[in-house]
Amino acid sequence: MLRTIEVVEYDPDWPDWFRRIRTALLPSLESLCVGIEHVGSTSVPGLAAKPIIDIDVVISSRSLFPAVRDALASIGYVHRGNLEIPGREAFERPSGGLPHHLYVCSVDTPNLHNHLVLRDTLRARADLRERYAAVKRQLAVTHRDDVDGYVDAKGPVIEEIMAIGRAAATFEDFQPAESWQSRSDHHGTNG
Repeated sequence: MLRTIEVVEYDPDWPDWFRRIRTALLPSLESLCVGIEHVGSTSVPGLAAKPIIDIDVVISSRSLFPAVRDALASIGYVHRGNLEIPGREAFERPSGGLPHHLYVCSVDTPNLHNHLVLRDTLRARADLRERYAAVKRQLAVTHRDDVDGYVDAKGPVIEEIMAIGRAAATFEDFQPAESWQSRSDHHGTNG
């Protein structure tokens, strides 16, 4: 299937899209997850992005994954495997509804921490946000019909941004919020 890369200016409705998707997920996942995180470019105010919400459902242990997989299947999600990214399980969303990618990660997976480092660094640094947006816009032109090429070409700038973020903070800054354990603020969700 041919997919065209489209990078658009930031849409202030994206956080609401995330909240609506999270609200739909919570009845099925409430007892199974410790957090539902808005990650990816749509989670960074002011950042140009593909208009697709990226969501990490965070579980406390990999042993909970079968129950989470079954709960997501009961509301129409289809498990697609890890798509060659260890520690992250991808799901195809049900037809209709808001466009999003859904992943399940345990709290100790490097993939989750990478998502949080990238998101939080871009939220904190306007200069990096603008640079990353420029790279994404250019790559959307040069890799218009090549999703894999687009993703691969972003790799070096993403690694650089994450290195800057890690150098500016301790690793503990990107650990799951304590509220995930207390579950008192709607499962530590972040939008």
